[in-house]
Amino acid sequence: MASRKEALVRRANRVRRQIKAVANGRPRLSVHRSSKNIYAQIIDDVAGRTLAAASTLDTGLRSSLKTGADVAAAAAVGKLVAERAVKAGVNEVVFDRGAFIYHGRIKALADAAREGGLTF
Repeated sequence: MASRKEALVRRANRVRRQIKAVANGRPRLSVHRSSKNIYAQIIDDVAGRTLAAASTLDTGLRSSLKTGADVAAAAAVGKLVAERAVKAGVNEVVFDRGAFIYHGRIKALADAAREGGLTF
């Protein structure tokens, strides 16, 4: 029987394999959620570089948030990463939820990124 970590890695790889099949050259919005923070970055897999990133550890967000582990914090990160992506010239992305279920903080980040101007 696989350990929990192995199962998470396998699930994340399965999601990323499906995403790369339908990406058509679009960068991906990758999300990572920990127990205390949430992170998002827009990655260009063709060039192998990060185009924009945001997290609850950013100095501007950190002071304005009560905690980095709630839906409000995730929405703020989604809005910030969308703002930075549009500034970098990225409007269309594919959403990479990794091994996380599309619910709660992950969904809040995705909705805020859509409101911020990203299309996926």
